[in-house]
Amino acid sequence: MNRLVILGIAVVAALYVLFSSIYVVNEREQAIVTRFGAISDVKSEPGLYFKIPTNFVDNVQIIEDRLLRYDLANMTVQVSGGQFYVVDAFVTYRISNPRLFRERAQGDLRTAESRIATRFDAALRQVYGLREFNAALSEERPEMMQQARDLIRADIDDIGIEIVDVRVLRTDLTQQVSVQTYDRMKAERLAEAALLRARGKEAAQSLRAVADRQAVEIIASARRDSEVLRGEGEAERSTVFANAYQQDPEFFEFYRSMQSYRTALGSTGTTMVLSPDSEFFSYFRGSGEGVPAPAAPATDAAPASTEAAPAADAAAAPAPANDNAAAPAAAAGQ
Repeated sequence: MNRLVILGIAVVAALYVLFSSIYVVNEREQAIVTRFGAISDVKSEPGLYFKIPTNFVDNVQIIEDRLLRYDLANMTVQVSGGQFYVVDAFVTYRISNPRLFRERAQGDLRTAESRIATRFDAALRQVYGLREFNAALSEERPEMMQQARDLIRADIDDIGIEIVDVRVLRTDLTQQVSVQTYDRMKAERLAEAALLRARGKEAAQSLRAVADRQAVEIIASARRDSEVLRGEGEAERSTVFANAYQQDPEFFEFYRSMQSYRTALGSTGTTMVLSPDSEFFSYFRGSGEGVPAPAAPATDAAPASTEAAPAADAAAAPAPANDNAAAPAAAAGQ
């Protein structure tokens, strides 16, 4: 019985010694072997390795051998113009020197990332502070990220960490700056709209002035041409009347008198009191023999007044046509 116990203890001890002397490093890890706290070996290649059994003499620390990432979110940076940005960025890094990483950062990622955060924050502030407001939103952004990477790399290499890349995820304006920027853009657009509107009004006034001048010129030219044509027509009319008068003056006088009768004795309801001997009725009298003698008055009738005879003679005269008469004033002008 005692032999079995001793054998079991021996087997357990042998297994413990065996497993405590073996450690495995995969392709994503590196191993730092320390002996009594001092670094004795570094394993960077994946595989199965052996050390002195137990952890009292040799101790193995596994560290990452892949790309790691550290994010910096909602960071407020100030540009050279005084405005502020809210920046989200991250840095990718890897442990390139495990021995130096163990010596300078105790092999602790939290200690290393604390230092990375400090350097990363300072680098972004320096890069943004050297540029104007719109630089981060322009083609200068890749150059800014490269410059930030170089600034961090110079400070982090001494702890055995290699900075691979720096990327800016978001660059937004702060709320206050956004409002100010929107107001400024709105004012600029309104000023531009007012300028365009003023130029449009100026162009419209110029076109309107040119159109008004052209209209005046066209109307003046048309009036001139109309006056010329009217003058030519009046001259031709006068020529026709003169020729007609020279061919038969008596007929011309008769024609003009008929026109005057049409105008004066039309259906206007105008009452005229004229003497039968007036030149206006010369063509109503005819020759001296054709004028009838007045009838003898009756003995028992009251004597007619002196003004009745002209009225009776005027009534006895044949009435001219009522639809084509000329004015008495026009007849007098004949």
